[in-house]
Amino acid sequence: MGNGIAHTAARAGFAVQLCEINDQRLEQALATIAANLERERKKGKLSPEQVAAALDSIEGTTQLERLSKAALVIEAIPERPQLKQELFQKLDRLLQPSAILASNTSAISITSLAAATERPDRFIGMHFMNPAPVMPLVELVCGIATSDDTRARVKELTLALGKTPVEVQDYPGFVSNRVLMPMLNEAMYCVFEGVGTAEAVDQVMKLGMNHPMGPLTLADFIGLDVCLDILQVLYDGFQDNKYRPCPLLKRMVAAGWLGRKSGRGFFNYR
Repeated sequence: MGNGIAHTAARAGFAVQLCEINDQRLEQALATIAANLERERKKGKLSPEQVAAALDSIEGTTQLERLSKAALVIEAIPERPQLKQELFQKLDRLLQPSAILASNTSAISITSLAAATERPDRFIGMHFMNPAPVMPLVELVCGIATSDDTRARVKELTLALGKTPVEVQDYPGFVSNRVLMPMLNEAMYCVFEGVGTAEAVDQVMKLGMNHPMGPLTLADFIGLDVCLDILQVLYDGFQDNKYRPCPLLKRMVAAGWLGRKSGRGFFNYR
């Protein structure tokens, strides 16, 4: 998601700093952006000059301190509340007082993340869909203290990125994952309980419900570890068994079967 958001912002003409945790991850991210921009060029969506300009506008770094002059920082690290809060505390001390902090969290409370900082009025959720350069939606999530000025500025920025901002309330999972994840979880339960194979479940939903991608293929694409994290946030937040993560999902994540990114999930990608 991080490299996808950086790609989107650079393509829209913004100066971007992409901060990764180490040099290897940074090289991978920049290579992915370059490959995806080249794919857009081949499809006729971008000119060679636009590709070159987008790549030139991205500065890669592994040093958080390099972000000190940023007007907006969008966080896209794993869905772990403590990890995010620790990062935002560091960013809060580092950035200029006028800077806005945004989280790309899929499900975690924006209010609770903002409370870890001294600028809850300048804190907002920007939930991009995956893949960020392609999908038009950004869920804008205001915490209890998010100011009207922050909401308006980030909404304007989202439009400048070529995306459609949709404002939703700060509840676990917001709208997108509160609706999507129970469906994916139930598809997993169908496999777990022997109702059908993964192939059968996906075929039913594609051919019978006209879904462009089966739910288990989609779960593999999102990342099964990410699905588990989001379901756990929903389950903890609502204390409702309909969000209880499928035991099969937990076993697969424990085995390192994370979906497409690991080469194996409900389907084999090796």
